[in-house]
Amino acid sequence: RTRFGATLFWNLALDPGEAIEIPLVYCWHAANSELNFGQSTAEDCCPSTYRPHYATRFANAWDVARYSLEHLDSLRDRTRRFHRALFSSTLPNYVLDAVSANLGILKSPTVLRQEDGMMWCWEGSSYGGGCCAGSCTHVWNYAQALPHLFPALERTMRDLELEHSMDRRGHVTFRSGLPTGAVGHGFHAAADGQLGGVMKVYREWQVSGDGQWLKKRYPLVRRSLEYCIRTWDPDHQGALIEPHHNTYDIEFWGPDIMCTSFYLGALRAMVEMAKTLGREDDAQRYAALAEKGKAYCDRHLWNGEFYYQRVQWKNLKAGRQLQKILSGSGHRHDTGYSDEAARILKREGPKYQYGTGCITDGVMGQWLTTQLGLPDALNRPRTRHHLKAIFKHNFRRSLRGHANPQPPGYALNDEPGLLLCSWPRGGKPSLPFVYSDEVWTGIEYQVASHMIWEGLVAEGLSIVRAVRERYEGKVRNPWNEYECGNYYARAMASYGLLLALGGFRYRAAEKRLELAPQRAGNKGRLFFSVESGWGSIYYQRRSARFDVRIEVEEGQLEVDELIFSGPLAGRKKTLKPKGIARPGHPLKAECR
Repeated sequence: RTRFGATLFWNLALDPGEAIEIPLVYCWHAANSELNFGQSTAEDCCPSTYRPHYATRFANAWDVARYSLEHLDSLRDRTRRFHRALFSSTLPNYVLDAVSANLGILKSPTVLRQEDGMMWCWEGSSYGGGCCAGSCTHVWNYAQALPHLFPALERTMRDLELEHSMDRRGHVTFRSGLPTGAVGHGFHAAADGQLGGVMKVYREWQVSGDGQWLKKRYPLVRRSLEYCIRTWDPDHQGALIEPHHNTYDIEFWGPDIMCTSFYLGALRAMVEMAKTLGREDDAQRYAALAEKGKAYCDRHLWNGEFYYQRVQWKNLKAGRQLQKILSGSGHRHDTGYSDEAARILKREGPKYQYGTGCITDGVMGQWLTTQLGLPDALNRPRTRHHLKAIFKHNFRRSLRGHANPQPPGYALNDEPGLLLCSWPRGGKPSLPFVYSDEVWTGIEYQVASHMIWEGLVAEGLSIVRAVRERYEGKVRNPWNEYECGNYYARAMASYGLLLALGGFRYRAAEKRLELAPQRAGNKGRLFFSVESGWGSIYYQRRSARFDVRIEVEEGQLEVDELIFSGPLAGRKKTLKPKGIARPGHPLKAECR
């Protein structure tokens, strides 16, 4: 068979002791690809081949090489400045490792950018192709790096969901098509993915400050939310009752805290967006439903220590199908129920639930509302108790003796890890959701950063330390926290640690910066990145005086109001610096 090879050589001479650096630029240019996924066969509007965005910038591989060499010094300088700003943050080394290592996902085959500028992503990368296509909405809920480092690209993912993956009913297909175009709508919508998308529209608006962007998309995001209410909460109880598909690749039957927390967070986000656009009727309606749901969770889904799920299928619209299975008039195998599973159904209810279990990402909707500065989705003190229960029951400093019938390679033997679910009060279903005994780094980081936001700093950092202990480089690749595929997107939840440890929020439209450092010490340095620029924020307490200095590496940061809180501040302080930080011209604020 034919083999290809090459030899590289340079004709040069060196004097004794002399050194020279020779740049080696390895380039490729594949402008046409037959890669495609998920397009609706009823639509003829869409191209059948994928073309990468770089094909619009470079004519061929020589063009790429030329650009690389001509801009090598500036590219290297910018990279080093970014590295210096990030790694100069006064945060534990294992936190900086967790954040920086997973940024490599953005340069991996997991992430594509199309010719039209749209982002399109896999969940992860297998050895011969992508793994789990379509910018899966519920997986990318966890990833926090892209919306803060490259927010304009993240916004294209919202447009893909709302303009191309949603039909007239409001059903969002949670796997978008490649190339950009219409997709089929023959499968379940993902409740956590679709409702998380509502909150992410709010986030993208806050990050960009672009009111026109929000105004254009409000009717679309409203249609999406109305579909969710109509489909999963038809009686307007404030909880998802009808079976709802989710990131565990199954449907939860009856009200569960995980997906309901997304629901209530989405309602809170819609209230704020509706108010801004003068949609008072919408704002009042969604606010009332959010309050009703918050009370519902406390009344029906709280056991005194943590939130759980009330498994329900009788008296539901979708329950008629299961009733047919039990009556013998339905085809069990057509619905995925064996004879044994049907017997369990009769005794316990639908398979793949968690019921009385303590589910690790169960209050994730509250995590997002906290991160975004929205009114609480859930009871805040009880959320904190739930997080404590997760650490108590689900975090294992050694997994020795833990039975995991699923892929064990994520964490095993004497390694530490955070289980996806446990049943400390008993009642584990015979057929729980299939991943319940596993350990996923993306959820570990999500929970750790939520704990830090709630002041459970030691607990959160213990979980982060455990992840990086597993990925120390001897057993696993420290730059590849795999799940379903390599360079798995969910692991970019680690960027949320930066936001949590700094208590960082920036509302671009209001030019308001919020900081609440969570670690002890009279001074510190934080990395930040927003739509308009990136750099570092220094803070220091000098007796009765409190100083903040913003240094921008690239772009700018305009601040009219700075709110400082957290353990170091003692009480919330509001400063009015009213200025713009630019490279070489820091912005300073002082409070006495």
